[in-house]
Amino acid sequence: METTGNARAATDQTPYDFVVDDVSKVFVGATRVQALSDIDLTLTRGSFTCIVGPSGCGKSTLLRIIGELETATKGRVEINVPEGKVPRSAFVFQEHGVFPWFTVLQNVAFGQQMASVGRRQREDNARRWIAEVGLSGFEQAYPHQLSGGMRQRIAIARAFATGSPVLLMDEPLGALDAQTRMLMQEQLLRLWEIEQKTVVLVTHSIEEAILLGDQIVVMSARPGRVKEIIDVPFGRPRDFAIEASPEFGTLKQDIWDSLRDEVQASMKFS
Repeated sequence: METTGNARAATDQTPYDFVVDDVSKVFVGATRVQALSDIDLTLTRGSFTCIVGPSGCGKSTLLRIIGELETATKGRVEINVPEGKVPRSAFVFQEHGVFPWFTVLQNVAFGQQMASVGRRQREDNARRWIAEVGLSGFEQAYPHQLSGGMRQRIAIARAFATGSPVLLMDEPLGALDAQTRMLMQEQLLRLWEIEQKTVVLVTHSIEEAILLGDQIVVMSARPGRVKEIIDVPFGRPRDFAIEASPEFGTLKQDIWDSLRDEVQASMKFS
């Protein structure tokens, strides 16, 4: 697989951060599993892309390939994000991944510490993001003292605090209860509207994809292919009021109609 991060200079005039070109992924072990097949996708700079698809369709694998945590078997990813002290992308996973032996402040500052940012600067920046996600007063608390939603806010604050221009999020809200999930969706919308980072979010929730996304990538059952890319017609800023509109209901039904056969096909592999 070819990654061409330096093939083209990344400038403010470049309209995209990633181009995924004909990417396929095969895992070879006791059995051969083709996870992805012939994926083409362009991630426009500053956009919010949501990926939906049945379980096992390769959504997380695609995210890891975009974030350079995994290599493709075939195809290439053109990356137009400059390399430097700031990581090109930051991840948030469903399992929040905070360090239990670190305080909230230390967790949020960790990415900057790894980038050799000075202690005063990284702690000041960490405190800013702790405040942004509503955790002021918990700087010296440890993760085991906090709820699951609060721990996930730590992970989101840490990702924003790195300064990375790209956020890659794998079901970051999937394990939360309904009320906490709604609160976190509101916070994520607000933070994205402030920072205008390029975000790719994997989710099983059609409603979440419509609420958050500029475009929704619908994937097929394994091997995962891009079945459809849907532009979300709602403007910004955006809030939960759109869910009451007939247009929201129609779009939700259209996406489910596209997904239904893929979910049924994926169950054959279970």
